[in-house]
Amino acid sequence: MFFIAGFSIACFLLFLFLFKKRKEVPDYILASWLVIIALHLALHYLRFSELDIKHPWLLGIILPIPVLHALFLYFYTITLTENRIPRVPVIFLHFIPFFCLIGLAIPFYTLTPAEKVTVFKNQGQGFEWYSIVQLSFILLSGAFYSLATILKIRTHRRKIQDYLSNTDQKMLRWLEYLVVGLGLIWLLTLFFDDTIIFGGVTVFILFIGFFGINQISIFTTISVANSSVDPNPTSIPDSENKKEKYLKSGLEREQVSMIMSKLEQFMTQEKPFKESELTLNDLARRMDLNPNQLSQVINSETGNTFYHYINTFRINEFLYLLSLPENKKFTFLALAYDCGFNSKTTFNKYFRIQTGKTPTEYFSTI
Repeated sequence: MFFIAGFSIACFLLFLFLFKKRKEVPDYILASWLVIIALHLALHYLRFSELDIKHPWLLGIILPIPVLHALFLYFYTITLTENRIPRVPVIFLHFIPFFCLIGLAIPFYTLTPAEKVTVFKNQGQGFEWYSIVQLSFILLSGAFYSLATILKIRTHRRKIQDYLSNTDQKMLRWLEYLVVGLGLIWLLTLFFDDTIIFGGVTVFILFIGFFGINQISIFTTISVANSSVDPNPTSIPDSENKKEKYLKSGLEREQVSMIMSKLEQFMTQEKPFKESELTLNDLARRMDLNPNQLSQVINSETGNTFYHYINTFRINEFLYLLSLPENKKFTFLALAYDCGFNSKTTFNKYFRIQTGKTPTEYFSTI
């Protein structure tokens, strides 16, 4: 039952992807992965029901497929976070474990239909070595690509703070959950029967579909051309680092001071930070500045990313608005949204960073 349910859901989600408007590269990667998942489930059902015995040419097709799941999750993460597809030679290298499992299975594939049936009826007798190799490939590739996916996501989170003032919908936490979920499914295969395993697979597919279809584009408002910007300026640079940054950006020290002064004045007078979806490119365009140079100035002069810089202004604006008597009737969250925050979590996080207390704690002491 779970085989059929999982297969049906995968096909339904694939159908939804095909009719999704404004499809992007990550959508095609995810759709391809759903095709592989559906094929894997279908072949498992044929094995479980022993229908493949009646069609021996189907026997063994499933053998190399398990190593593809973690790989496609990794590819999906790359296209989603870097807006690119790996070059063909690189893709080929990633598929080496898959091709190796196919090559190692050739002695089985060349058997007669009757011999294939005999092998499967005898629990793989004569090919026990292949099961060991297959399990090793699955565990090693799964661990490698899971770790690589997590690292890509973490790098992405640091990088987008240089371009976006609100990152809540682009943090890709759900992809980390997918990595964990994939690992749990492999664990289920070691300790539970098919009913439990494919119940977990069905939930996993639903999770993929819901978040994959609803994942908003990360690159609609930011330009990946800004790759020269330091992706992780979390500490205040020393004077030598500042000089190096100025050289890279083509800015003299006087220009840096002028841009910083212009930026502070623009932020105070125009208050662009009140726009919840403000990006580095938006701010640079409105100030008639180069985005790279603006980012370099913010990083080097404040020791913060664009994301931190903008949210500091939002907290200051919140404190100012709350000090006005006419705003006492509004809730903290209403004023926070007016200042440019788009979630309670981010507001509370930055309020605590700047004041050392939660909003309730802070105002209870005043």
